[in-house]
Amino acid sequence: MVIGSPRESQPHEHRVGLTPFLANRLVELGHTVLIEAGAGVAAHFSDGDYQRAGAQIVYSAEEVYRRSDIVCRVGAVAESEIPLLRPGLTICSFHHLAVAPKERVRALMELGATLVGYEIIRDAAGCLPALRPMSEMAGQLAIHVAAHHLQTERGGRGILIGHVPGVPPPTVLVLGAGTVGHAAARQATACGCHVIVVDHDLQKLARIHADSEGRVVTAIAGLERLERYTSVADVVVGAILIPGDRAPFVVTEKMVEGMKAGSVILDVSIDQGGCVETSRPTTLADPTYIYQGVVHYAVPNMTASIARTASRALATATHAYLVRLAELGLEKALAADPGLAQGIYMANGKMVNATAGSALGIPVVGLAEALEKGNRG
Repeated sequence: MVIGSPRESQPHEHRVGLTPFLANRLVELGHTVLIEAGAGVAAHFSDGDYQRAGAQIVYSAEEVYRRSDIVCRVGAVAESEIPLLRPGLTICSFHHLAVAPKERVRALMELGATLVGYEIIRDAAGCLPALRPMSEMAGQLAIHVAAHHLQTERGGRGILIGHVPGVPPPTVLVLGAGTVGHAAARQATACGCHVIVVDHDLQKLARIHADSEGRVVTAIAGLERLERYTSVADVVVGAILIPGDRAPFVVTEKMVEGMKAGSVILDVSIDQGGCVETSRPTTLADPTYIYQGVVHYAVPNMTASIARTASRALATATHAYLVRLAELGLEKALAADPGLAQGIYMANGKMVNATAGSALGIPVVGLAEALEKGNRG
């Protein structure tokens, strides 16, 4: 099997789909690994690192796509790369298909693509093992980013996230008690903040309450509570996730208008459309804008700013799935791992993920039918 990793084509995407460690593991199993020259440079993995791991360096994305059976990347396939696809090629990535432009999805379908979405792979417990490390890092990083943008020079309220005797701590409101929310709450609590977490899931809230030894205020989400909590918050972290689907708006424009001037919103859900009505995607190069006096940070690939750590964490989380695909091939790997099968958005150009299909208005077929059609050519 030939596994390839091109340079990421999306602006400011510094992570890489395969690390030298993972490349070496695949080579040791007898597979060929292709790395586009410079693919890992931003994460401080040199071409020499990959060559020492046994990978081959190639000099164009076109060669990676043409020669590979499996392409591993981080960001979704860019529009410029779509012509490089072909039937029989499997692309593993964070595709976020439910919020992708419908025309791009149609183009992927027409070329017979098979898409494995890291963000929707499930394990035996129903968790999201490939997404989890990114979510953990995003939650922790959100508090560091908030601390930066609360500074006066950045348009913030001039508040320090930290312990200052005699000064009231900042209030951090976390929307969602999943992996991102839990990590953000833990980080903010460690920094001495007054933390409030809201969610509809009482069990998740109970875990945060226990983990924080009661230091975090937990509450069931409701309109009146959200209006009250947003009005007193110095920082709002949006961490709402419906796996594979567009995030719902839980913070309205009216709530944003009621927030304190210089407060900061970090919409971590922006990669799935955002959970704040006034959010729009930004970039690491230009990460914020101010609306109604409130600083908005909405970078979909925020962990690209910690590219080396993020790339290594992704490799660890996806290692077993990529090995299974390489060793068994697509059909046998999916038959052996139902959780991996749940990570298929599209097989042989046929939409098989009901959530993404519904969001895009595209008819869905069963996975077995899509695989069979691929076998028939």
